Amino acid sequence: MKHLARICSGALLGCLSVGIAQIALAAQPAQSARVAKHARKPVAKPELTQQELIEYVRGKFLALTPSDGYNDNLDVAFDPTTTALTITQPDGRCQNYLNALDANSMIWEIFDPGDTHDLREKLLRLTITSMSGKKARTCYDKANHPDIGANPNRVRFLFSTSKSDQLPDFQGNMSKAFKKLIALSGGIPEKNLF
Repeated sequence: MKHLARICSGALLGCLSVGIAQIALAAQPAQSARVAKHARKPVAKPELTQQELIEYVRGKFLALTPSDGYNDNLDVAFDPTTTALTITQPDGRCQNYLNALDANSMIWEIFDPGDTHDLREKLLRLTITSMSGKKARTCYDKANHPDIGANPNRVRFLFSTSKSDQLPDFQGNMSKAFKKLIALSGGIPEKNLF
């Protein structure tokens, strides 16, 4: 009888240890699932600063300049105190006031600067209008005299069509950069109008 009791207690102990092992194994996937649920979220990319956006835009103006002798972007500078983006071309310069622009008014188009006697490469042109009551730009000729013929209610930026076509989604990326710059500079930020 004692012998039978030892066999029964040994069998019971064996069953218990197998059951405990099965319970432990069953609990492991649940613990792994919990760990997976609590994994850290990827760190969001920090927003670009005004200076980083300016460097991006400046680089694109210089790299994608029309290079036709008339509409070349010779120099691009930014004054953070006035939020003026100054673009120098062969015939003068324009100070474009980013704090006066409306990000909702951007229009991209193909512009033909040539005429019947002087054929030139068609250009990609970005036009942005100013908010009501504000001057979008002030232009000067080579002698530093104000250009009274320049429309002060809009800015126009020119890029080489053939060069910009080589960059994937150039218009989309440049639009995003300008919209952020306008908002950071105090202009009218992009809104979903419809």
